[in-house]
Amino acid sequence: MKDSDYYFMNEAIKEAQKAYNTGEVPVGAVVTIDKVIVAKAHNQVERLRDATAHAEILAITSASDYLGSKYLKDCYMYATLEPCHMCAGAMYWTQLGRVVYGADDKKRGFSQVNHKILHPSTSVTANVMAHECSRLITTFFAGLRFKCTQANPKYGNNDA
Repeated sequence: MKDSDYYFMNEAIKEAQKAYNTGEVPVGAVVTIDKVIVAKAHNQVERLRDATAHAEILAITSASDYLGSKYLKDCYMYATLEPCHMCAGAMYWTQLGRVVYGADDKKRGFSQVNHKILHPSTSVTANVMAHECSRLITTFFAGLRFKCTQANPKYGNNDA
């Protein structure tokens, strides 16, 4: 793992915090080329009312636009959460050079379904700042569960 991995994952965490602050699932993504950020994004599924508006997809679109290319062979993607199957598929088609992610997604992460979904030339580095990335996700969902039990106390009562 490189020192720059920590720097760029911190930038992705800042994006995830933006999502958290607006009520979106807190996932952030950063795309770099030659250690320069060319795209940043965070989840905007609720805001855009678009199930495909994941941080990774938005970052890929932005990076492709900035670079004027549908291929991102020399780019690295830093994502706070292991990309889902859909995002990994988009990474395949853009031939992303490297994927670095923070927290594992044991339910919907691409490695749970198919390790070969990424392009054969894409390298993967997992668990960079995993604790910090996981904390955002777990705090977000704990808050949602708390709101649900406050709105409907019967769901929070385990005495039954």
